[in-house]
Amino acid sequence: MDHIKDGWFTELSTLWPGQAMSLQVEEVLHHQKSKFQDVMVFKSKTYGNVLVLDGVIQCTERDEFAYQEMIANLPLCSHPCPKKVLIIGGGDGGVLREVVKNPLVESVVLCEIDEDVINVSKKFLPGMAKGFFSPKLTLHVGDGFEFMKQNQDAFDVIITDSSDPVGPAESLFKESYYQLMKAALRNGGILCSQGECQWLHLELIKEMQTFCKTLFPVVDYAYSTIPTYPSGQIGFMLCSKNPETNFKEPVKALSKEEMENMNLNYYNSEIHKASFVLPEFARRVLSEA
Repeated sequence: MDHIKDGWFTELSTLWPGQAMSLQVEEVLHHQKSKFQDVMVFKSKTYGNVLVLDGVIQCTERDEFAYQEMIANLPLCSHPCPKKVLIIGGGDGGVLREVVKNPLVESVVLCEIDEDVINVSKKFLPGMAKGFFSPKLTLHVGDGFEFMKQNQDAFDVIITDSSDPVGPAESLFKESYYQLMKAALRNGGILCSQGECQWLHLELIKEMQTFCKTLFPVVDYAYSTIPTYPSGQIGFMLCSKNPETNFKEPVKALSKEEMENMNLNYYNSEIHKASFVLPEFARRVLSEA
């Protein structure tokens, strides 16, 4: 509870030195130490319920869709037939909720190491956790590395919904993890991973893009805006085993009716294309990768 003082939660981290994000707290709803991390949920004054892991905001009810819809639909709408999908992490259920909406998706495996995050989300973030009740889902509580080693050449799309590269998620930003994902993807498979923030982690993004380009014929970087993530932005690293993939042009452009049926509030085909257009400072650095 060190992060709450005088009715305000403040997110401090060495990953974003010299700055902090604060939200006004109405009530702490849940706090525990799981086997893997500190898990807290509080009701905020203006952003609904907020899930915090190890002192870092993972999602809020008010703006979570800006992240979930993009990390799910950027890869799904870039693949001609994403029948089998694997989600690594994503214990809050938000990415899963978006993936199961896609009519082309037949089955989804969600692999989350911390079962307590799933249970807490079902209780306090029901709007996100509704995906856990989909008949398309196979839930695997355990290590994503081990799961992929045992399931090679198995998935059309792999989405990594990880926290920041410290603690349990640090290994998910390394080349060895991307090699594992490559082996777990079918021919023509696509992956999309949480790719940090261009305002804060541009060198890390460049490093990741550099090693991804040694593994995949097509690599690209997109971003979304979201108020409660550090600096108001979050990025996505996308890689394809199919050399013909053009991430900037969705294979599947959603109609207005489809977007309404899927209850989309952020993603559309135009923002898909626009999300790859980077500000000049970022474009310049990443063009060297």
